[in-house]
Amino acid sequence: MPALPTSPNPDGDPPAALRLGARHNGRSSAVGLGPCAAIQGSQDLYDRPHPGPARPSGTPLRIGDVRLDNRLILAPMAGITDRPFRSLCRRLGAGLAVSEMLVANPAFRGSRKSRERTDHDGEPGPIAMQIAGNDPAWMAEAARISVDLGADLIDINLGCPAKKVCKVAAGAALLRDEPLVGRILAAVVDAVAVPVTLKTRTGWSPETRNLGRIARIAVESGIRLLAVHGRTRACGYGGRAEFDSLRMLRAEIDLPLVANGDIDSPERAQWALRHTGADAVMIGRGARGRPWLFREIGHYLATGERLPAPAPAWVCATLLDHLDALYGFYGTARGLRIARKHIGWYLHAQWPDAGAQGDTLLARINRAETTEQQTELVRSLFAGRPALEDAA
Repeated sequence: MPALPTSPNPDGDPPAALRLGARHNGRSSAVGLGPCAAIQGSQDLYDRPHPGPARPSGTPLRIGDVRLDNRLILAPMAGITDRPFRSLCRRLGAGLAVSEMLVANPAFRGSRKSRERTDHDGEPGPIAMQIAGNDPAWMAEAARISVDLGADLIDINLGCPAKKVCKVAAGAALLRDEPLVGRILAAVVDAVAVPVTLKTRTGWSPETRNLGRIARIAVESGIRLLAVHGRTRACGYGGRAEFDSLRMLRAEIDLPLVANGDIDSPERAQWALRHTGADAVMIGRGARGRPWLFREIGHYLATGERLPAPAPAWVCATLLDHLDALYGFYGTARGLRIARKHIGWYLHAQWPDAGAQGDTLLARINRAETTEQQTELVRSLFAGRPALEDAA
């Protein structure tokens, strides 16, 4: 089996002269950065100086009175970080797994999606629930409900770039209204006794970065940890995440800081920690199809050595356990459908160069009409019976 793909790709941080706008009112002073595609450099950032050694991932991290076993966090991702995936990532080395965002609007309260997103039955603690919305009172009530349902931490979404979220002035859209951000943060912090954290981006666009001011609002409001995705909302997931913004922020605030964005390998995690001085890393898309990435990163940060790539039989068993959990959580009909995207991510991680043959095989698995057929096709693939070359 080919080695698991990694893509540190550490290029792309903006110039060191980037200004966070932390000491200015109005528009951010981050000017002249151009479109997201231009935020790419050729310098190898592994060679850049950094504040010091990365904090050991295995050392505990405290968020208020909540203690994490390590400094590796699964990012909240809508449609992905459900209970089965969170539980799997925790088992494979994540110190915290944040839930999919819960919409604070009371009109959605009690919906099937909301019930599933607040279902943490059997999960190891601490439990972190993310909430999203643009009304301080709704957000405060959503936080109280989440705590009643078992949340040990409340995370506020200030970074989702999705159009359906931003068009209702939630998620990253709030970055354009700093006074409203302050009211929301204060309302949520005042509403609950558990620590409140914030996940954000560096700004609405490259021309209007305001991470410094958002961070100061967070500190003043009582936020206990700040996670930053190194892109603006306008950048979406294009280009490469930049971390100079976090490095500059680290010099200005003492709030626990988490680096997020394109952390898809042990080397990239180590570099992000060293370059930014962050207290932890948050991993999102890099864990899709590779939930054991947390274990690999933890081992690398502790020893400086990579773990061997997991054996195909172990990967197969992990995937089958994941599928079984999805079937149990969603029921067989929905579980069968939801499992398809996860199977695709696992197969891409194992055979990244499969190309059209891999697509053909995946299409064959996706045509399975029962969970039994789906799991048998997965078993057969890893056992080598329908080899990739036979799928064409």
